[in-house]
Amino acid sequence: MISCRKLTRRFGDVIAVNGLSFEVDAGAICAFLGPNGAGKSTTVKMLTGLLAPTSGEVEVCGLNVVNSSLELKRRIGVLPEDLGLFDDLTVEEHLLLTGAVYGLSKGATQARTSQLLHALSLEHGRNTFAAACSHGMRKKTSFAMALLPNPQILFLDEPFEAIDPVTSKIMRDMLITCGRRGMTVFLTSHVLSVVEHIATQIVMIRKGSIVWDSPAGKLPQSLEQHYFDLVEAPAVGDLEWLGSSLS
Repeated sequence: MISCRKLTRRFGDVIAVNGLSFEVDAGAICAFLGPNGAGKSTTVKMLTGLLAPTSGEVEVCGLNVVNSSLELKRRIGVLPEDLGLFDDLTVEEHLLLTGAVYGLSKGATQARTSQLLHALSLEHGRNTFAAACSHGMRKKTSFAMALLPNPQILFLDEPFEAIDPVTSKIMRDMLITCGRRGMTVFLTSHVLSVVEHIATQIVMIRKGSIVWDSPAGKLPQSLEQHYFDLVEAPAVGDLEWLGSSLS
């Protein structure tokens, strides 16, 4: 469903993404992991047709992303880094607009909207304007918009950041169900505890290059420890003054 061959993106003299080559099969939940600035969001933008690669090839849903970006957008759902909401639209209006954009019938759009509002506990806020929504409500609205067209591939940029535990559980259960039913999920996340529960494939990136790609079950150790070893080790140091006046 996703195929990258030497995918590269430069911004002037800076190489943000450096020759990525990887495959993601249908029904996989692929976690694309790395520190801030590693090239994750740039890669997602290239995979979804929002940013043209400097070189290399990328196919999504069997389509060349560069040559068939409009057709690609009809087949994918995206939760972008900035959530992509309009302040002057309500939660419900965002979902109804999404259905219209994807060419769904009015009846199907209304039915799916009601189901998603209920599933994501957004019914009470359906008439709330996005500008007045909490960050969690905004995140759930964008997630619902990505799901509504029932896409072949779901791209999620940091879906579990800054949401409450109940919402996190609802979202990860829905993603597991999507994967079991054949939908491909490609997500970035810093919440490794959630990733470890849902991912079937782990790809790690550091400074624009892949340093690990395997099925989740073939990690040689815990995901957290493997991430620390390959990608970003935590700083070690003791602030000897911290708490010293309390004893």
